Amino acid sequence: MRFLLPLLAVLCLSPGAHADDMPTYLLRIRDGRFSPESVEVVAGQRFRLTVSNDGPGASEFESLELRKELVLAPGVTRSLVFAPMKPGSYRFFDDFHPQTGQGRIVAH
Repeated sequence: MRFLLPLLAVLCLSPGAHADDMPTYLLRIRDGRFSPESVEVVAGQRFRLTVSNDGPGASEFESLELRKELVLAPGVTRSLVFAPMKPGSYRFFDDFHPQTGQGRIVAH
């Protein structure tokens, strides 16, 4: 048990252990549209996506591929943390606005 304490200290102090060190990307939803429609991220790196609903009604960020879903009331901002992604394009959408609420995360 005594040898676990130094290991835990190293893990807690390592650079990757702090969520504030993660890159953060902003995504706004207004009138059923995402802005920007395409979010470019670095492949192989964890990141935070902060989603803000600037519109008058409920909105949603959902990605079946990435297994993420976030429903936002008007004026609400919340964040999601994503595991490192392989290079590629990952679709997301807003179920409340299926015709206009389409976007993608592009990892490269």
